[in-house]
Amino acid sequence: MSADTSFYSIIDYTVDGPDTQRELVAAFADVQERWVRFYPGYRSARFHVSTDGTRVYNIVRWASRADYDNFVATSDTEGRAAAIAEALDGLSGRAEPRMSGIPTYTVVREIGPGPQKADA
Repeated sequence: MSADTSFYSIIDYTVDGPDTQRELVAAFADVQERWVRFYPGYRSARFHVSTDGTRVYNIVRWASRADYDNFVATSDTEGRAAAIAEALDGLSGRAEPRMSGIPTYTVVREIGPGPQKADA
């Protein structure tokens, strides 16, 4: 594995079904496009939905913690928060955040493909 110096924000919501999942993904994708993706060091936003229709994860990748910190320091946090609140209010269903604390992470280990490990 090559060293991954990326920095991640993982946003986690519980929702009340597949329709709300689709709406929440569309809303958060719009937030990324309008408020986030043009900042230096932004790499991507991936959206994962649970197959049972109850969860949505938005994993935002930054080149580094410094890039994320710059985004936090210089972006319009108030405007972005208002856009998120408006998006949540516009959902036909219910969505509840599940994050506790600041949802930021670094990769510490990854296991990639390879041969089966022999028993010792």
